[in-house]
Amino acid sequence: MMSSAPYNAYPGTPRGQTVKTTSGLGSSARPLHRISTVRRRQGVSLRTVARHWNVEVAKVREQQDENYDLTLSELFRWQELLNVPVAELLVDCDVPLSTPVMKRAQLVKLMKTAVTIKENTRERSTQRMVRMLIEQLVELMPELAEVGPWHGNGSRRSTAEFGQAARRQLSEDMFASDID
Repeated sequence: MMSSAPYNAYPGTPRGQTVKTTSGLGSSARPLHRISTVRRRQGVSLRTVARHWNVEVAKVREQQDENYDLTLSELFRWQELLNVPVAELLVDCDVPLSTPVMKRAQLVKLMKTAVTIKENTRERSTQRMVRMLIEQLVELMPELAEVGPWHGNGSRRSTAEFGQAARRQLSEDMFASDID
């Protein structure tokens, strides 16, 4: 029967800890993955990931550290969120991200900007040009139709989109005066 314990690429090191490895004499630490790089290229913020997974930003920051020893399920969770091939998240060599992934990230950023402009402009001519730009972007990549605006640029979050802080209960002791 197979064990259900998670695989650890570095025996003796607890899973989830950062691991420094070297690939030769005098070389620097070799990263285990490049999630942080892909996340930034895809235009996904740490807060967005934390909200999506309903976890603290610190946990997301920890997992995206290039020396964090991810489980396979964590890796696939990142792959699904960032919508890239798993191979793009792994470090095989020092080659940059593949051209298709870089192009997709650029198009997503462009679409976010176009949607933000559309939501923030009142001029008819600008709205018409932005609509045409959005249609052209969707023609190039149909899944861009689902892309929303940049956060913080005039778009208000709904109560369903608030982070963990909005869900926390504050103790009444917090509001008590220290003067007593």
